[in-house]
Amino acid sequence: MIIPTLSDYEEVVGSDIIGELTTLASHVGKRSIKMVSSTAVGGGVAEMLHRIVPFFNEMGVQAKWDVIKGGDEFFEITKAFHNALQGKEEHFQQDVFKTYLDYNEMNNKELDLDEDLIVIHDPQPAALIHWNQNRKNKWVWRCHIDLSHPNAQVWGFLKPYVKKYDAAIFSSALFSPELPIPQYRFYPAIDPLDDKNRELDASYIDSVLAKYGIPRDKPIVTQISRYDPWKDPVGVIQAFKMARKYVDCRLVLVGDKAADDPEAEKILEKVRAEAGDDPDIHILLFSPSIATEINAFQRASDIVLQKSLREGFALTVSEALWKGRPVIGGAVGGIPAQIIDGYTGLLVHSVDGAGMAIRSLLSNPDFAKELGENGHRRVKDEFLITRNLKQYLLLLLALDRPSEHTIFLN
Repeated sequence: MIIPTLSDYEEVVGSDIIGELTTLASHVGKRSIKMVSSTAVGGGVAEMLHRIVPFFNEMGVQAKWDVIKGGDEFFEITKAFHNALQGKEEHFQQDVFKTYLDYNEMNNKELDLDEDLIVIHDPQPAALIHWNQNRKNKWVWRCHIDLSHPNAQVWGFLKPYVKKYDAAIFSSALFSPELPIPQYRFYPAIDPLDDKNRELDASYIDSVLAKYGIPRDKPIVTQISRYDPWKDPVGVIQAFKMARKYVDCRLVLVGDKAADDPEAEKILEKVRAEAGDDPDIHILLFSPSIATEINAFQRASDIVLQKSLREGFALTVSEALWKGRPVIGGAVGGIPAQIIDGYTGLLVHSVDGAGMAIRSLLSNPDFAKELGENGHRRVKDEFLITRNLKQYLLLLLALDRPSEHTIFLN
């Protein structure tokens, strides 16, 4: 695959946006930046970094991306932390926190963290800063998850480390905890030229559905997400069964398995049990997924769901809206930033609500089409990777001038 250059995006976002990015990059100059995350594949963080790091380098900002190492024990702990920070009630023994710190210390010894800006993504490597307190560079913690109702024990453990950063980034003001450091809001973003989002031939879309044995004899309702309790795939099946009593349709659940998510198989068992032997419910697990196939599933769908119970942002919503598909989303986390209820999609609060929304959109195809068209325009304005790049460039400038509220560029 040929990686697009920034100029290739001019046809999508316009020459003014590309010119603005070039100007900002010239003021940033020959800086260096390093991204640190927990996985190289699976999930929106990895997808964004695969594209934004080459963009930085193209624009003269030296960018690298490191992935931390950890055994099953570590990733089981950090997945439990993830769930707890999004509100799950759970109590942890002190040895769990020690193990977490031991892995962070091990990774700190193996990583080179001398770039001008270090961006640490999510809780897994958050404690790395503990061994870098005499740093001369800037460190920012980028939190992609919903911190609106965190487990007090886990947040009480992590907060002292987060307070040591020079700034923090959250996907929504609703996730923003009280901290003594500057905070910024970055929406995650999709890449319109990536294999997951580019235009596809109709024949390819047909071939993907045929490959997985999914007939196109009735409307298709799809959710594409990790098999994670917060994505509520069991609730999706229940909502589908409710809607199908009134409108004949087919459900497709598609999920991939990230390297740092040991919980997927357990959730998948519950999903299969709820689906039973229903021939209209198709459950697919990829490890990893193929981007063009995910694209094909979204484009083949009459409705796309993201019925999350907790959510950092859910890039799958923007992906589907970019393709002009009507989306039903849980009214949680960053989903309401993407779905303006009744204008770019429908927000729901329950299984019953999701079932009614499926029924409503399949019964009103003109309304469904209008939602998809409005959603496409919103994604173009707010949720494309070029906007994310602009925010990082502005962040580099802002960290140089922490006391200034307005920065004038000559």
